[in-house]
Amino acid sequence: MKLLFDHNLSPRLVQRLADLYPSTSHVALVGLERATDLAVWTYAQTNDYIIVTKDSDFNDVSVLRGFPPKVIWLRLGNCTTSDIEGCLRRNHTTVMDFANDTTAGVLEVV
Repeated sequence: MKLLFDHNLSPRLVQRLADLYPSTSHVALVGLERATDLAVWTYAQTNDYIIVTKDSDFNDVSVLRGFPPKVIWLRLGNCTTSDIEGCLRRNHTTVMDFANDTTAGVLEVV
């Protein structure tokens, strides 16, 4: 399972979560820092990533296009990078179950 953090999340999360999500990347690290949502979607689909975002747009794309890629939609409101890290750590089992679920395309995490 590989996570791809959207531009609205800190690139520091890649290193901070490497122990639980070792194949994680960030759009800025793969040359997509100014890419459209569709370009990010296509990259994630082609490279077998799950998109992690705070943006509802990827949920909308998933409804229209289906999956893959899967989307983890962080519904945390205004929060720090540490809050996001903690959330993904607390929900590690849920994220892993979601990654292996062939019937679910979007996981909302609070």
